[in-house]
Amino acid sequence: MSDRESYLGKVQDVNGTTVSVSLSKDSLSGFVYIDGQGYRAGQIGSFVRIPIGFNNLFGIISQVGASASPLEIDDISQANSRWLRIQLIGEAQRNGIFERGLSQYPTIGDNVHLVSEKELKQIYGQPDEGYFVKIGNISNADSIPALIDINKLITRHSAVVGTTGSGKSTTVASLISALSDPIKYPSARIIMIDLHGEYGRSLKDRANIYKINADTNPLMEEKELYIPFWALNFDELSEVCFGGVTSEKERNILLERIQKVKVESLQAQPREGANHDTLSADSPIPFNLHSLWHQLYTETFGTYIKTPDKKALESLAYETLDDGTELKGCYLSGIAPIFKNVSNEAGGTKINYLPSPLSLGKQLQVLGAKLRIPRYDFLFKPGPWSPSVDGEVEKDLDELMKGWIGEKPVTILDLSGVPSDILQTIIGAVLRILYEALFWARNLSQGGRHRPLLIVMEEAHNYLSSQNDSMASRLVKRVVKEGRKYGIGSMIVTQRPSEIDPTILSQCGTFFALRLNNSSDRSHITSAMSDNLDGLTSMLPILRTGECIVLGEAVKLPMRTSVIPPAKNRRPDSQDPIVYDTLPQEDSMNPGGWNIYPEDNPNYAEVIESWRAQSPRINKVKL
Repeated sequence: MSDRESYLGKVQDVNGTTVSVSLSKDSLSGFVYIDGQGYRAGQIGSFVRIPIGFNNLFGIISQVGASASPLEIDDISQANSRWLRIQLIGEAQRNGIFERGLSQYPTIGDNVHLVSEKELKQIYGQPDEGYFVKIGNISNADSIPALIDINKLITRHSAVVGTTGSGKSTTVASLISALSDPIKYPSARIIMIDLHGEYGRSLKDRANIYKINADTNPLMEEKELYIPFWALNFDELSEVCFGGVTSEKERNILLERIQKVKVESLQAQPREGANHDTLSADSPIPFNLHSLWHQLYTETFGTYIKTPDKKALESLAYETLDDGTELKGCYLSGIAPIFKNVSNEAGGTKINYLPSPLSLGKQLQVLGAKLRIPRYDFLFKPGPWSPSVDGEVEKDLDELMKGWIGEKPVTILDLSGVPSDILQTIIGAVLRILYEALFWARNLSQGGRHRPLLIVMEEAHNYLSSQNDSMASRLVKRVVKEGRKYGIGSMIVTQRPSEIDPTILSQCGTFFALRLNNSSDRSHITSAMSDNLDGLTSMLPILRTGECIVLGEAVKLPMRTSVIPPAKNRRPDSQDPIVYDTLPQEDSMNPGGWNIYPEDNPNYAEVIESWRAQSPRINKVKL
């Protein structure tokens, strides 16, 4: 290929990384032939090179026409329309390796050339390198694979953004499937926060799926999700138990009592790495919350009969049944004791409130209700992680961590069954547990530096909003700022990037931008990117379903990519329902449709059954 074939024009203006180019009269047709292949000159998003000595500078065409002229002209119709505006993005030595960034700038009169497909293959990388993973093909050059550098993708954070229906979930499934290839990456570690249970079908062959009320059918391969309450720090525990504690006095009471029961638990059940000097209310030490609640409830609401030689707590005034049974409650079931009313009648038994009662009535009523509601059992009755009265547990947190990040390359935490009032706090707690475990184990073989972890956060706008300073948002800010050093990376998945906290988006080194129609969402992506590529992001509204623009550190050059979708039977459970299916029912992958005759006797009892069960799957076999 000769430079004459690819010549486009000359540099006329340089303003930082923005270059204005006047097109040559030799390319009036707008069509350029290079090595016998035709190229349209001046396509927005196409690449150009500017030879300077032994180096080539590379850039992307972001604007075409009179408005790309550096001149200020009142009547744009009078301007010469043969202009290009280019955003410089990197450089390479002749026949050398492309690198992002610039060591020099073009000057007035430098020649500008179109980049051919052959040159693009050299720039985009070699698929044989192990750190490159293929996710699809370049949209305008199908022979070139779209390669992602996982060294830059995993720990330098990324974001997948796209409006609903743009193919976002399918793209994420394709990415995770490629990153968890058991042959290429046998030690991959990926954990997904899945709010709607979309990804189990897509990744079940390589994933542990944890879910509240997991399906016991072995074909579903689901495991019960447990998040032990005692693994939460004090702030998280206060939030999920009491809905938050605003009074400093009440907070201090709870802090001291939780600290006390953890000290007692550690004395009864010594644990490696924990001692009395370093233990705090935040330490992940098992203790019996039900028993503590019962004690605090008694000290808050209790009444007693004054008895000589007995302390107040030794002569509590319980209500009784007709047979004389005292209503002491049951701490295991969250049933509170019932005390007799205060009585100071002359000649009768004097019943008084306990001296110095605690002021925790509201908080204990809230916690008691949650201990009795089965929806919270994943937290307060966490199976083999449930502590006895003295803090003994069948399994410790090492078994929890092994299941989450040690058994299979992917773990899906299906949080669709978590009550909405504690969802954001639970997400924050899960992320903190993972972060602190890998942070303190950073120099060990299972730490983040030896085996980095990718945390995928689906529907992130629900809990990483800039308007809500939730525990999840605070923890993710910490991960994106500090996680890189300890081998912890994040992938933010959202349909509304404008609602994500700007601090989080700005730390994402790579963006997978699918179709975005909202101008506010596009502007947030543009402002968060390291490259000045306004022209390229203006293409986002016209992308096809499943097509994305990949920008940032994990790719040599920004690229418009057609992502290879998973097989139809392995796609996420997020596909659009078909209203009118053109395929016969027996050949279609989609159930029903408006053109299918309805059932003679529709069974709406099953609808109510699945609603009550809070599960889309019901048992149709009645024993």
